[in-house]
Amino acid sequence: MSSKPAKPSESHSIEQSIPQAGRARGVDSVPLDTTSTSSYSATNADKKEDDKKSSSLLTVLIAVGANLIIAIAKTVAAFMTGSASMIAESAHSWADAGNGTLLIVAEKKAVKPADRSHPLGYGKEAYVWSMIAAFGVFMAGSIVSIYTGITEWNAPETETNYTIGFIILAVAFVLEGFSLTQAYLQSKKHGEAINVSALGYVVDTSNPTLRGVFFEDLAAVIGLVVAAAAMGMHAYTGQPFWDALGSIVVGILLGMVAIFLINRNRDFLVGYKVSETMHDYILTELLNHPDIDSVSYLHLEWVGPKKIFMVAAVDIAGNQKEQQIAQKFEDIENQFRAKPLFQEAIITLSVPNAEILRLPNS
Repeated sequence: MSSKPAKPSESHSIEQSIPQAGRARGVDSVPLDTTSTSSYSATNADKKEDDKKSSSLLTVLIAVGANLIIAIAKTVAAFMTGSASMIAESAHSWADAGNGTLLIVAEKKAVKPADRSHPLGYGKEAYVWSMIAAFGVFMAGSIVSIYTGITEWNAPETETNYTIGFIILAVAFVLEGFSLTQAYLQSKKHGEAINVSALGYVVDTSNPTLRGVFFEDLAAVIGLVVAAAAMGMHAYTGQPFWDALGSIVVGILLGMVAIFLINRNRDFLVGYKVSETMHDYILTELLNHPDIDSVSYLHLEWVGPKKIFMVAAVDIAGNQKEQQIAQKFEDIENQFRAKPLFQEAIITLSVPNAEILRLPNS
């Protein structure tokens, strides 16, 4: 394989990235040796990742602030116009702001280093909080929007000026469109590194924050178009049910996004395998190792955003004594643990005459 997966975009704690020097096989992790040269290099790499983390967190904070401003403006416009679609959009923006807040919590919780009670780290916290955001926030926005549409379906016609509503929707469209474009470009960049489309990457990525932001922005842009069309038809025909219909459509849209995000977070919580591309990439890394002759078993599982738990059964090159093999295993494990992609790596000896794994077209 020539292509390599995208470099993880999240930050990684020093304990997670530095090789666990001196860890006895089958024993809980001991404090890390941070005095070695390899540990020093890993620490420098982690500082760069921390800088990216700070930048990412700032971006999310700005997005939450923008959503709060948009939500307040839409709420004011909803009271001024009485538009059911505008009420749905204000609920949508409040949902977006709440979702962003919970995603910040997810980011902070997921980067806690591994300890004795959680030897594989706290990466799955990201999926827990992202699921709470999807279920509690998006579903709340969905229910409010659908309920508003139903109750306003047969509302009497009133004299309404939608000018302020259209202005706020236009401004919100520009802001949400810009945010969606940024999320798309980020997904496209990561997807190209592993030869998948931007949409394919954002659907399958182990990063729930990117997935949540992308589909939140996509739903926001579509919802704004629906709300504007519904308000426009109401103003043109004088029939208030158009406005109510727009509110119901926005609610259904939010519900669909919520169900999708809940299912994806559930997949990663119960143990989600890596893609075939990632599997082949890691198998290639193992087979290219000078001390490994073959691989007969390879288990790869996401245990957090951009964090993989690996168990591999291999044959060691040459005839070596048991003590030498144990040391080789420890060295190989530490080399993989030093990579930010791996939360934990366990290497064991293949059973005799085991069928070996091969790369496609090899």
